[in-house]
Amino acid sequence: MIAATVLLTAVLATGLALLGNGRPAFQSLDDRWMNAMRGAPSGAAATLARTFDVLGGPLGVILPLALTGCLCVYGRWRSGLFVFTAGVVSNIVVVLPLKQLVDRPRPPHPWVLVGEGSFPSGQVFTVTTLLLAAGVVLFPPRARRWWWLFATALIAATMWSRTWLHAQWLSDTVAGAAAGVGVVLLLWSAFARLLEEEARRAAADRLWD
Repeated sequence: MIAATVLLTAVLATGLALLGNGRPAFQSLDDRWMNAMRGAPSGAAATLARTFDVLGGPLGVILPLALTGCLCVYGRWRSGLFVFTAGVVSNIVVVLPLKQLVDRPRPPHPWVLVGEGSFPSGQVFTVTTLLLAAGVVLFPPRARRWWWLFATALIAATMWSRTWLHAQWLSDTVAGAAAGVGVVLLLWSAFARLLEEEARRAAADRLWD
């Protein structure tokens, strides 16, 4: 709960710093990072970046719903509700209002189709919540450490792809990841009793009782 509160508060504070016509203190870092993302809108790097972009875009909507459905089919509706809340509902409740509130302009000349509002990165938020929620419901505690490493690498790759494609600033992607981690931690705490009850029922082969 403490970690979730700190992360979400930091994201909100960063968003508030972007309000108005002033230049935020971290804009120079964003500019330097964007200058380093020099390349071409075609080629191997751009193709790889667009692949990760799909994960946070169309697949980012389909996969949480598919995972929720699979869990419910096997009687794990509590885990399904957790995944649906983390992967779908939180995007509507957290990311969309923040985008409308801050309304940060995108970097000039993005290489992919983008909507309004650059902060926070909805793509990175979607990937983060999906991977972390999947880790909670699909893996036992001892196996999660390897999944967390994989998830971290995939989240970092998504952050890179968004900046390489000039779709978002570095700070937007950091905020998206931080908000995603904060939301999942908060929901994990809120769903802890339901998930523990489901684990007990699964161990006793009573998921459908």
